[in-house]
Amino acid sequence: MADDKIYLDGHIDVPSSRLEAVLAALPEHIRLTRAEPGCLKFEISPSKTVAGRLIVSEIFVDEAAFEAHQARNRASDWFRVTAGIERHFRIRTGDDA
Repeated sequence: MADDKIYLDGHIDVPSSRLEAVLAALPEHIRLTRAEPGCLKFEISPSKTVAGRLIVSEIFVDEAAFEAHQARNRASDWFRVTAGIERHFRIRTGDDA
């Protein structure tokens, strides 16, 4: 049986000069994302070992739900606040080994 889920795992390293603004925008970003149809899991938490690093873990039911999330995200305050901050993400499907 195929697993159409989309998994995203990784981190973003927020510069200290931007950390306050990013953390202020984070609760609304989490709330909006978790309310999206097809979002099964969405977690962002501070690293316990690297200052300014946010650990990201997402699961969406399928590629369409993930793409809808990406489209909403690009129009959000979160996208504006985190613009230019490099993301280190791995995106895979459930069928990836």
